[in-house]
Amino acid sequence: MNENENASGNSTEEFIGLEDFTASAADQRLHLEMLSDIPRTETYRQVIVSNSAALRRKVVMDLGCGTGIISLFCGRLAQPAAVYAVEASSVAEHTERLVKLNGCQGVVTVFRSRAETLELPSKVDVLVSEWMGNCLLFEFMVESVLCARDCWLKEGGMMWPSSASLSLVPCQAHADYTQKMEFWESLYGLDFSCLQSVALKEFFSKPKFSHELAPEDCLSTPCDVITLDMHTVQVSDLEKLTGEFWFSIERPGTFHAFSAWFVTQFNSLDGGGTTLELNTGPHSEPTHWKQTLFMLDAPVTLEEGDCIGGSICLHRNPVWRRHMSITIEWRIKRT
Repeated sequence: MNENENASGNSTEEFIGLEDFTASAADQRLHLEMLSDIPRTETYRQVIVSNSAALRRKVVMDLGCGTGIISLFCGRLAQPAAVYAVEASSVAEHTERLVKLNGCQGVVTVFRSRAETLELPSKVDVLVSEWMGNCLLFEFMVESVLCARDCWLKEGGMMWPSSASLSLVPCQAHADYTQKMEFWESLYGLDFSCLQSVALKEFFSKPKFSHELAPEDCLSTPCDVITLDMHTVQVSDLEKLTGEFWFSIERPGTFHAFSAWFVTQFNSLDGGGTTLELNTGPHSEPTHWKQTLFMLDAPVTLEEGDCIGGSICLHRNPVWRRHMSITIEWRIKRT
């Protein structure tokens, strides 16, 4: 990203394709990572526990169920009429074994199918899925969730998550900048600074996933720039999602980057309970998603009271449907 007093910048990231996405879903390392993510898995367990009474005699679909952990939570911790565990990859074979091993075969049925070709015995009262990715929409599994919702969710049924937001904050990233840019200034007593422009293009032209942002590196209070209501958002809405932001700098610091993460909310099934939340930001317990970092071309010194305003656009690739471009335009207003 380039910066000046009225600057704009952009950052683009290409995502893996559908074939790779389906194959990777069967990778046991992926499931080890997800099941080891306690905040993620415990949030879903708490959603089931807190709604256990309301789930009685309900029909639940767990879309993209993987090893079936959410389906097993439903089967063991609530008393639903049925749970349809839907998984497109070959891990579904293991899911069937896990269902039997945990004594849930009378409630949980595994369907090896993509959402777009899914055939179920009935419509469902609840559609639960862990579809989120880095920067919320990574790989666009959300499209499959919306297709399943439109085909199989009963009128008035519940979506878990019920809503999802992309959060953004201007931040410092001293370690990344020092490691990848300042490194070239004096190397073994020699001047390698001419390679900084090469390093800039290679390291900072795309977002950095799995960044661990320290809370003290946030230069402002984060804000939600894009929010999806999972009951009403349409597949066509995913083509281009935009949002605006206005940050007031709360302490002096060096503006190296924007950082993004997502927050999801799970509404109570009976409407009277507490809404649960999964927050993947730096002020919450770390998850395997961590945060996404969008580095500027050059750092900017900011003072308390300075403001950063602008917009963000997530634009889906018209050909490679699991890919998207992310554009951030911004400007600084000095105090």
